[in-house]
Amino acid sequence: MVVSVKVFKKATPNGKVTFYLGRRDFIDHLDYCDPVDGVIVVEPDYLKNRKVFGQLATTYRYGREEDEVMGVKFSKELILSREQIVPMTNPNMEMTPMQEKLVRKLGCNAHPFTFHFPPNSPSSVTLQQEGDDNGKPLGVEYTIRAFVGDSEDDRQHKRSMVSLVIKKLQYAPLNRGQRLPSSLVSKGFTFSNGKISLEVTLDREIYYHGEKTAATVQVSNNSKKSVKSIKCFIVQHTEITMVNAQFSKHVAQLETKEGCPITPGANLTKTFYLIPLAANNKDRHGIALDGHLKDEDVNLASSTMVQEGKSTGDACGIVISYSVRIKLNCGTLGGEMQTDVPFKLLQPAPGTIEKKRSNAMKKMKSIEQHRNVKGYYQDDDDNIVFEDFAKMRMNNVNMAD
Repeated sequence: MVVSVKVFKKATPNGKVTFYLGRRDFIDHLDYCDPVDGVIVVEPDYLKNRKVFGQLATTYRYGREEDEVMGVKFSKELILSREQIVPMTNPNMEMTPMQEKLVRKLGCNAHPFTFHFPPNSPSSVTLQQEGDDNGKPLGVEYTIRAFVGDSEDDRQHKRSMVSLVIKKLQYAPLNRGQRLPSSLVSKGFTFSNGKISLEVTLDREIYYHGEKTAATVQVSNNSKKSVKSIKCFIVQHTEITMVNAQFSKHVAQLETKEGCPITPGANLTKTFYLIPLAANNKDRHGIALDGHLKDEDVNLASSTMVQEGKSTGDACGIVISYSVRIKLNCGTLGGEMQTDVPFKLLQPAPGTIEKKRSNAMKKMKSIEQHRNVKGYYQDDDDNIVFEDFAKMRMNNVNMAD
């Protein structure tokens, strides 16, 4: 069985400079972050004593592009890292195995490069826009770009510049822990003795994307009111630190009257199951996604993780958290009582059974999608599969025509 390695390829409009990346997902392990490692190929006759410069940039977009009038901008671009790629300033640079393989394959015109994310840089997050809004996505986006010039400050011409969007993500820890998050609240009523007690317990603290969340609800009615119905929600909490804004969205919900009304003196214990999925929240404005680049494998944004000893208040960019919210309807005069139980929603770590299962499903979808696409081809000599963005884009244009 031959295992192929996918390599992402993108060239400048004039075809003289080409990016090669072994991956587009770079993982933040909290104590360190994967470097952005790749290879760039330049036609030697094209440079004419000029140089090739590379940049790792992030864009914070916190407002719609169509609202940018009178010179007002709702985005901020920061250059996180820059270096001269051709000619190499560090000929003794240690290459990764993927870079070594690509350099051997592509020949003497291939030049490796490495960029590093600064500490505490935010994860890639995209805020979903309404279905008819085709502007640039809101959120945090990372891009690597290369351009030809005499110096770093030269004007960048589109014909000799290539850029590629990448993602900075976080994975769940290998050990999900034994703690069971829970919350206990009670509510009394004016001019009425007794209280209603509500306890909610989750079956784990960390869930993977696509897993069921199990919330066990215990209601003890020691009041003279009755509980008419129970509502369950999974709430995505989003904090945009750039503009000091916060909002919450329901990403899964259900309402039931099973076991209701819970009359005075009665008790109820019941487990509710909810699955938060991006597929069930398409075209809902403001839903945070994991910064994925293809619609078919998009996830809800993962919970923001921070190093031990730090709080999410120290994080920058877009901070994501989740909670299970249970509401009890106590009638017109009794009102509602609710409680939230926080949990973490993350991608499984590489090497785990859950991650292998997830990768297998994505691989099957990818094979089906690219089976008849000419921009996706395999080089049998080195078992490298190239995904050529320029060719795929041209094919899509021709099909649209």
